[in-house]
Amino acid sequence: MDNVCKRCLLFEAGEKVTYSQIMAYLETVPVDEKVDDVLYRNRLSFCRECDNLLSGMCIKCGCYVEVRTALKNKSCPDFNNPKW
Repeated sequence: MDNVCKRCLLFEAGEKVTYSQIMAYLETVPVDEKVDDVLYRNRLSFCRECDNLLSGMCIKCGCYVEVRTALKNKSCPDFNNPKW
């Protein structure tokens, strides 16, 4: 478990196949259901600094943060201390 990348997004953690699959999935999501690129990057920056990020996944909810941060109808799952 020493190779687990805490505070890394999937691509940074070396999970390029999973990252590619997630990006392919996001391409299928209608544009009106996704946030713009600026907000997406802003949300990801908060997740990247969060103690609940573990190898691209949020340990609060189990989601891939690259998906959750892209969707308009989602918010930070840390109900006690939401980051975005």
